[in-house]
Amino acid sequence: MTEDALVIFTPSGKRGRFARGTPVLTAARQLGVDLDSVCGGRGICSKCQITPGYGEFPKHGVTVAADALSDWNAVEDRYKRIRGLIDGRRLGCQARVMGDVVIDVPPESQVHKQVIRKSATERHIAMDPATRTVYVEVDEPDMHEPTGDLERLQRALAGAGIEAAEADLSVLRRLQPVLRRGEWKVTVVLNRGNHDTAHRILDIFPGFHEGGLYGLAVDLGSTTIAAHLCDLTDGRVLASSGLMNPQIRFGEDLMSRVSYAMMNPGGDVEMTRVVREAVDHLAKSVAEEAGIDPAQIYEMAIVFNPVMHHLFLGIDPVELGQAPFALAVAQSLALDARDLGLGSLNHNARVYVLPCIAGHVGADCAAVALAEEPQKSQDMVLIVDVGTNAELLCGSAARVLACSSPTGPAFEGAQISSGQRAAPGAIERIEIDPATKEPRFRIIGVEQWSDEPGFAEAAQQTGISGICGSGIIEAVAEMRMAGLVDASGLVGGPEQTGTARCEPHGRTFSYLIHDGTAAGGPRISVTQGDIRAIQLAKSALYAGARLLMDELGIDRVDRVVLAGAFGAHISAKHAMVLGMIPDVPLNKVFSAGNAAGTGARIALLNRGARDEVERVVHDIHKVETAIEPRFQEHFVNANAIPHAVDAFPELAKVLRLPEVSFNTGGSGGEGGRRRRRG
Repeated sequence: MTEDALVIFTPSGKRGRFARGTPVLTAARQLGVDLDSVCGGRGICSKCQITPGYGEFPKHGVTVAADALSDWNAVEDRYKRIRGLIDGRRLGCQARVMGDVVIDVPPESQVHKQVIRKSATERHIAMDPATRTVYVEVDEPDMHEPTGDLERLQRALAGAGIEAAEADLSVLRRLQPVLRRGEWKVTVVLNRGNHDTAHRILDIFPGFHEGGLYGLAVDLGSTTIAAHLCDLTDGRVLASSGLMNPQIRFGEDLMSRVSYAMMNPGGDVEMTRVVREAVDHLAKSVAEEAGIDPAQIYEMAIVFNPVMHHLFLGIDPVELGQAPFALAVAQSLALDARDLGLGSLNHNARVYVLPCIAGHVGADCAAVALAEEPQKSQDMVLIVDVGTNAELLCGSAARVLACSSPTGPAFEGAQISSGQRAAPGAIERIEIDPATKEPRFRIIGVEQWSDEPGFAEAAQQTGISGICGSGIIEAVAEMRMAGLVDASGLVGGPEQTGTARCEPHGRTFSYLIHDGTAAGGPRISVTQGDIRAIQLAKSALYAGARLLMDELGIDRVDRVVLAGAFGAHISAKHAMVLGMIPDVPLNKVFSAGNAAGTGARIALLNRGARDEVERVVHDIHKVETAIEPRFQEHFVNANAIPHAVDAFPELAKVLRLPEVSFNTGGSGGEGGRRRRRG
């Protein structure tokens, strides 16, 4: 076989064809993939570790054979024997491409570490945690009253208002020495979930123990996983961290992962393993950041969409890939962390899983409802939580509807030609002068804009490496406002736009933001393909919102709440220019930060909130976009920027969009007749 092999890197989505025998590290460097290496490819630094994926990848259109990479070699064998290497990993400098392959670059192998956009939002939360400590004094054993140490501990707890308490074998093994070391005075860590009939003894310490009592709130998204370490005594967030979801290599969107599970026997088990390992690694990471022992984490509250829910719990998600999209379980769950592979937490730690709303509206949407309370709103509110799978809530105190919309990973910077995750060096903000068509931008890690003094010197520390999700959204909106893109989403040529930055790109044009080749960096452009990816994503989002509004019989909402990383980093103006959200006054668009993560924190820190979210979930009505005929109509109309049919009078009060059209034949028009995107 002589055809070059296709190499696809995740999470960046960058791909290219390479001669068979090309080292993975070489392929990564030629594509501009963020893969570290400091030893010159000699296999001694371990920085270039990668994880290949095998089997069917319908989203990528490839089948990866078992021999897609060269055989394990002596250098890798020596490294694993001496230093250790996680099973399934290879060294990018040693593994060579022998066939089509999908390669995941784990966080620790990336030069530019991700900036977690899902940081904890300031929020007052009434403290009533399910996990707490109780100090008791236990009666000493008496030969004339033969009772066990556990029974006397239970009696002491009953005297402190804890009527029923159970202990598992790991606690019983430690019970007697702890009681005697504490001279019959002990501090007990107790947990009682909302549906438990008795308290669980999670841990026991001699005497009065003031050691830490911590919990973890986790938002497990399709693309990113965020965790907040909280003090269970006062609710403080001690540390927040996150990483890319390693399941990305099996498919960037949810249905791709369901397809992978369907087409590859054991694929669901493999996806469960990697995501549990990632959450466990994240728990250790936030504990290290806060300077605590992860064994002091006694409880976790976790939210996710239904596919992530099933895969994390070890449930095959195949039923979620076909109507009627049946969940294996929708109600809340209280589980043992050790049964979920979370070995870094306390041995007896408990995990509270928030309830799902319906087949494609998950616990993360329930958490958003808990945090933002649309069911208590006196006006009509639309809440948009944007990720690879967007979830929307619309309504008021009278009625709340919910739906999910398959936006895909473009908003996260994936499937974008110069796209990358949010990391130092990534363009996150951009402005384009409508007169000169010249751009100015900001990168993560540098305060100055690119046209301000000191920028070049500051940017030397990070480089200018690509464009992240917030950057590509602003770039497309700015191109529309500057007359570089018409309402159909077509990029104009240099003669039509009056700028040489609009360069030929195959049969279409692209807009050059930054040329870093002179300094050994990349050329960062927005291509026609990038525009189309953003159009598809924003059309799905807007169509979902319109569908909910149709169901409620309304033409407008009073306010829009943007949740998630998207909401915190995108201006209302840019979102509305793109047509991502319905028209409202710009001062009625609010950011809620990471509302799903906030909901997880509320559930972690307040038992009453768990009862509340379970009540709320029963009252929210789910609208299924996948089988609703009007969704497709709304989707097609929403392809225009901002929209083909709906008026945006509030936007028109503050901004007049250029009336340009580049689909006029010739080089510009040819782009309008390019092949369809599926």
